[in-house]
Amino acid sequence: MRASAFLAGITAELPILLGVVPFGLIYGVLALQAGIPAAAALGMSSILFAGSAQFVATQLFGAGVPGAVLLLTTFIVNLRHLLYSASVAPYVRHLSPGWKWLLAYLLTDEAYAVTIVHYTTVTRKRDNAVTRERHWFFLGAGLALWMTWQASTAVGIFLGAQVPAGWQLDFALPLTFIALVRPSLVDRPGVAAAIVAGVVATAAVTLPLRLGLIIAALAGIITGTLADRGRTA
Repeated sequence: MRASAFLAGITAELPILLGVVPFGLIYGVLALQAGIPAAAALGMSSILFAGSAQFVATQLFGAGVPGAVLLLTTFIVNLRHLLYSASVAPYVRHLSPGWKWLLAYLLTDEAYAVTIVHYTTVTRKRDNAVTRERHWFFLGAGLALWMTWQASTAVGIFLGAQVPAGWQLDFALPLTFIALVRPSLVDRPGVAAAIVAGVVATAAVTLPLRLGLIIAALAGIITGTLADRGRTA
């Protein structure tokens, strides 16, 4: 049962991995161009393990912003993981602390997407045997993503060492974030948050220390929250 659940998690994650590989390659190349040592870039992938936060941190590091601003910005970018954690918490409450720490580390956008569908489906079926082992599905999905991200970023870093310094790949960052954000714009609050954040980021682009990015993120979060409340009121 455990092995089948683990393999099912890997299988469910495979289609998503096709889109993860290019992002890992781009991150590896851009990290070197931003002046991040290869070892540090690899360490960021294995320790931080958050694609969007890594892209943001790479851009800010290349721009020479203070460390405190970099940390605050990546913290804001990763706030969505609090929502993911709250969503899966009822399904992992029975696990040991070791399991919870491991799964928390592996909780990413892509792993969450397939895992929450599995959890809710199994719950509806009321299959107690499968329910007891469903965290192995989570583990399979998370490890498949982790290994793919490590390998693709390593290849990107290797390729980055071969890319001439004159090649400017900064344009890949906004394109990457557009590709990440676009599929999530499925309702009015999400669209409103994206529009407001985009407008504020553009208007505040000249602020020092890249503070415009933080202000834009907060403006988008507030707008999305207010729009959602208005919809459910």
